[in-house]
Amino acid sequence: MIFTLPILALWCYQLTVVQALPWTVTPFNPPAVPLAVRSPYLSAWLFQGKGAALNDAWPLFWTGSILGWAGFARVDGISYCWLGTPGLPAGVNFTKAVQSSLEITSTQSIFVMKAGPVDLTITFLSPVEPSDPVNQSLPFSYLAVSATPNDGQTHKVQIYADISAEWISGDNSLDAQWLTTMGDVITHQVQLVSPRTYTEVNDRIQYGAAYHSTLNTEGATFQTGQDIVVRAQFIDKGVLMNSQDPKFRAVSDDWPVFALAHDLGSITTPSPPVVFSVGHARDPVTQYVVANHGLQPRSAAFWSRYPIINAAISAFLDDYDNASARARSFDNQVSQDALKISSDYASIVALSIRQTFGAFEITTPGIDTPNFDVSDILIFMKAISSEDNVNTADVIYPAWPLLLYISPALGQQLLLPLLRYQSTGQYPNAWAVHDLGVSYPNATGHNDGNDLFMPIEETGNMLIMTLSYTQRTNDTSLIRTFYNLLDQWGQYLVQNTLTPVNQFSTDIFAGELANQTNLAIKGIIGIQAMSEIAHIMGDTEKSSSYATIASQFVQQWEKLAMAADGTHLTLAVTNWMHSWGLAYNLYADKLLGTNIFPQSVYDLQTKWYSSQANIYGVPLDTRHTYTKSDWQMWTAAVSTNDDTRDLFISAILAYAADGNNSQPLGDWYDSLSGAVENSQRARPVVGGHLALLALQSNSSIAPGPPSPASPASNSVPPGTPSSTSALASHTPTSTNSAVSKHGARLTFALVFACASGIALYILG
Repeated sequence: MIFTLPILALWCYQLTVVQALPWTVTPFNPPAVPLAVRSPYLSAWLFQGKGAALNDAWPLFWTGSILGWAGFARVDGISYCWLGTPGLPAGVNFTKAVQSSLEITSTQSIFVMKAGPVDLTITFLSPVEPSDPVNQSLPFSYLAVSATPNDGQTHKVQIYADISAEWISGDNSLDAQWLTTMGDVITHQVQLVSPRTYTEVNDRIQYGAAYHSTLNTEGATFQTGQDIVVRAQFIDKGVLMNSQDPKFRAVSDDWPVFALAHDLGSITTPSPPVVFSVGHARDPVTQYVVANHGLQPRSAAFWSRYPIINAAISAFLDDYDNASARARSFDNQVSQDALKISSDYASIVALSIRQTFGAFEITTPGIDTPNFDVSDILIFMKAISSEDNVNTADVIYPAWPLLLYISPALGQQLLLPLLRYQSTGQYPNAWAVHDLGVSYPNATGHNDGNDLFMPIEETGNMLIMTLSYTQRTNDTSLIRTFYNLLDQWGQYLVQNTLTPVNQFSTDIFAGELANQTNLAIKGIIGIQAMSEIAHIMGDTEKSSSYATIASQFVQQWEKLAMAADGTHLTLAVTNWMHSWGLAYNLYADKLLGTNIFPQSVYDLQTKWYSSQANIYGVPLDTRHTYTKSDWQMWTAAVSTNDDTRDLFISAILAYAADGNNSQPLGDWYDSLSGAVENSQRARPVVGGHLALLALQSNSSIAPGPPSPASPASNSVPPGTPSSTSALASHTPTSTNSAVSKHGARLTFALVFACASGIALYILG
């Protein structure tokens, strides 16, 4: 690659960012740190750009609106703020704790902060437990704080945390009401006075309640009231008044807060963690279209185990030690697997998992179903930061590698709402629907057929995902139940794939385009996927027919899509000879093991990409300089040499770590400047960053028609890390040394690039 002076200058600028932080970061400093990220409405982040300590800024909702969340520690009568930027009355003072480190794993963000003679370890844990849908459906996250003297002396310590009513609405002028309950657990519950079911304001749900809780142990106190009054009480006295503010009012009227505190007494050794939980729960979660134009209310799956919300909160808090151990095991397994590829790759994966799960809600039939039906679990996904649709097929699709790697059952439960709806016959089109509803959480369908026109995209997506789930699990229930629907889609692709009419692909921001080369790839793989599905069903005639057509299409496509000089594929077949784009849809050919595209195409594209890279990656296509991190990672996964693979990975990491963006990671950005496009953020498509992990063990049910598998079958090909139980089977190990070496390598690489690159530029 030839470096230009502007690119080298950018690398040098990155170096100054890496060196500027006054605290250590493992594995790198991201644009935003996930704090409490469990659902579309429990999504708290520390936006930090070039680097903001935990007490330099308020936690924010993924959109950027403030979530009041403050934390203090009182050490020998002196108060230190460790969370948020709270104001206080005149004459009431505190000292800012000093951040010394930040570690980010797949499930945890761990800060260490110095509060005078005591070090605070502050852990934000958002569990990822897909083997237990009830646990995964709990809309709560942990905040744990432990204190350790750093001078060998004894110190008196009290810990405080509060949340504001900003957690319940996207409109702070609305009136809130609240209640505090006491028993084994102290819980503050706050909600709108006038809720509106299934309604959002500024991406915030307008019903349900926020919860702030802790175990009611000796020395625990609580208080609700005006923010500056409640915080001043703790700073002055070290305890709260066990009182409730009786004046319900607007969220922004004297800013009511809901505070909890613990007195740790005198400590000489590390204290047990003080554990708080934050959450947002509602019932029902969504309304889902069923046969005959019906709407079914769906509830979060945790209600099947816990009859009241306080029981769920109590169980969640009681489980902290075990949940923490499971999280460490999960984190370590993911890290070990990703490090087999590279340390840069492991860094990106660590930031991607909570963001993906933060778009999911796991449900059972709700209000009208006695005891809830846990055999009927459906997952609903919000298309965060795009159209806000429900279960958009081409948003599930880029996240699919994460689902296959962690738990294919989750993928099945995301596909089922789409498959069931279309099998009712209410959707009138011959192709697969784009989404289940235009406004989350309303999965009300498109009975008029007027969803976004992406027929090849969504039809190919559904066939590919259905087959890959079946291959990974040996569970044939999806293809047996929906075979006629899948066959209908296969026939549509046969008639429309080779030279697609003017339409959108998943990259709708790029606009409609006819004859898209990459879209034709998806359609052809979708046809071959239907051949495999028919084979599994024992329908040999259809299987053979689909396979023959797919093979013929590949041969015709290669002639149509190849540039005149034979160096690369074009953006569109039949014309655009001087254009090109990322052929990321080839990934499905390797994922499914169909291998219908010749190796020469992979080799050709791999060589081409290495000649087209900018500092932050390879552009999506020749029409623009922007790119997408998920599709780059899919492309990296099928690159035929490690140098090109690592080029993609390192460019994505450079973008994520450059300090120029301050928001949850955006997948769509400019490959030259690193600037996020259209303020996109927090989207679940970053599950696509696990594309290389999903290919580590890829198997097929073929050869030969399989024995019918039970719908309950969950068998997994050997070596496939597809459930939390599998991931948790490894002994936790520390990754600090490996990551610190990675950080040193990153700094050295930047120094070397600046020095030698600029020298070459001048000399050349």
